[in-house]
Amino acid sequence: MNPHSPVRQVLVIGAGAIGTSTALQLARSGAAVTLVTETIGSAGASGRSLSWLNSAGPRSDDYHRLRMAGIERYRSLATRLGSPSFLHFDGGLTWAGPGESFADRHRHELDIGYESLWVSPAEAARWAPGVDAAAVAEEGAIFNPGEGWVDLPMPADELLTELVEAGATVRTGIGRATVRVDDGRATGATTESGETFDADAVVLATGPWVPRDLADLGVVLPELTPVSLLVTSKPVESPLKAVLNTPRVAVRPTPNGSLVFDAAWSEEEVVVRENGSYSVADSTIAGLVAEARAVLAGRPELTVERYGVGPKPIPGDGEPVVGPVEEVPGLFTVFTHSGATLALILGELVAREVLTGEESPLLRSFRPGRFAPASR
Repeated sequence: MNPHSPVRQVLVIGAGAIGTSTALQLARSGAAVTLVTETIGSAGASGRSLSWLNSAGPRSDDYHRLRMAGIERYRSLATRLGSPSFLHFDGGLTWAGPGESFADRHRHELDIGYESLWVSPAEAARWAPGVDAAAVAEEGAIFNPGEGWVDLPMPADELLTELVEAGATVRTGIGRATVRVDDGRATGATTESGETFDADAVVLATGPWVPRDLADLGVVLPELTPVSLLVTSKPVESPLKAVLNTPRVAVRPTPNGSLVFDAAWSEEEVVVRENGSYSVADSTIAGLVAEARAVLAGRPELTVERYGVGPKPIPGDGEPVVGPVEEVPGLFTVFTHSGATLALILGELVAREVLTGEESPLLRSFRPGRFAPASR
């Protein structure tokens, strides 16, 4: 972007956690902001996220730094809001499946300064009350004390309220909005009903739909987006506070005493119909419930309250895609896995880039342009 062309009016498309966070940061900086979304806030991937706040395991150094900054922003939010019920840092516990070992993963985490404890099954039950020690791998498990979880729709709602109070315009339920381009530059958006929104800059934050929306503009963004399935139980008596990431299921608590859980194998069982809707077999849900019970102390009865199913954004190389779209001046985009961990920090960094035209060093490795050869 030309730094001598000031941006005063910004349109953000997508009211998930990242879009709302970006819109709020823009408004705080004095921009005239309009946030639009197809249905309601957090109706997409933000509402189906396990929302484990972490930077566990191996990844690029740049991605690790960005995730750690994201976690730090949540700690700041917790301080500002007075330890809200939707945000907790009680650690994360994970162990390897049969025939595997997490010893190398633990050493890697120690090498990069990521707080990582190697614990026996009995110790795991003490570090993470609520886990069944008998379910933990015989070799032991990794406990990461600095990790946490967030019930993502709740802080997103807090940010949305603050955004309105800051004077921004928020429009929900408008249907799909597509980026409008005039003379090669993004100048706003148009809805299916023909309503238009004007802007000096546009931020595309439509979660798993970003590649589709960019494809409409002739921009190819490789993706590995799978279907996600997140099950929520009714409130249950369990002392579990940490996030559990086990070979067959991931589990975390919620503010009201429910548990949410998901697994890669269950996502693979979801059937995508020809009309784009989803079918989830009763056996898949029952299997997830059984796997969750199997890692919880006392094997508590779990009754399903609801489940959410839909696409989960994952870029083609697994790393975030953030920043200006070179082919369409005035257009910025955010497409990433780990949206919960990154929501606050990306909102802050993207807003600054939009308004100042200055590149953030933290985002330099994650530009959409790295996929340019695929586009050509």
